[in-house]
Amino acid sequence: MGKEKDSKPQGMCRPFKDLKTLLKSKSFKLAPSPADNSRKSPAKTTTGPGRPSEPAIVTTAQKLSGHENDLFIEAMAGVEPIARDDCIEHDAAPPSPQTPEHDYEAETLLQLEKLIKHGEGFVVADTPEYIEGTGYNVHPELTKRLHRGDFSIQAHLDLHGLGVESAKNDFDKFFKDAITTGKGAVLIVHGRGLSSPAEPVLKTKVVEWLTRGPWRKWVVAFTSARSFDGGAGATYVLLRQRPVTKSQRKKKKQQ
Repeated sequence: MGKEKDSKPQGMCRPFKDLKTLLKSKSFKLAPSPADNSRKSPAKTTTGPGRPSEPAIVTTAQKLSGHENDLFIEAMAGVEPIARDDCIEHDAAPPSPQTPEHDYEAETLLQLEKLIKHGEGFVVADTPEYIEGTGYNVHPELTKRLHRGDFSIQAHLDLHGLGVESAKNDFDKFFKDAITTGKGAVLIVHGRGLSSPAEPVLKTKVVEWLTRGPWRKWVVAFTSARSFDGGAGATYVLLRQRPVTKSQRKKKKQQ
């Protein structure tokens, strides 16, 4: 019997000729395909439905290649990070305090109450109706002390509403008694004369009796009263314990 002829033609390229032998030997490893790499890569975690998590922070050195990393390290040689203690932290500006609303109505009522009860807030000496005067050889500063209330009032006379003649009689009697009993400071109420067509009649007369009449030698000083004692409608009078004599007045004029 003759030899069986090979059915494959001679000289034909057979690229998988040794494939069977290679598979049997198991001496090789298959390189993973791109599809396999995508399947083996870890899945991205999500922080919510359908939302990927934030990417990991990558430093500059990790981004650079080996050569670039060497260049970066060389360029940063000698550079030191700023110490935390050297950082200046500015405190936040404190909030501006809220200004409370000013109650002008309450303040006005308080000032009015002080004026009515204690006479505070109204200076009679600053008004055109204010009067004052001093007797023989008396320092003008004494009128300020009298108006300020440094001398206690020991008696008072009310002439308000009287005619000039009746007022003069009462004035003389009052002064005689005050001097006899040794009174120091007295109060004469005469009114402001607002109903008079011209000047206040009684007020003008009281000043005249204190400065020109027989009682002037007993007068140390006089001044308008404070508001709670009648204000410009009343007058404080400070009396002497002894009257000024004619010889004293004459001696003063000769000096």
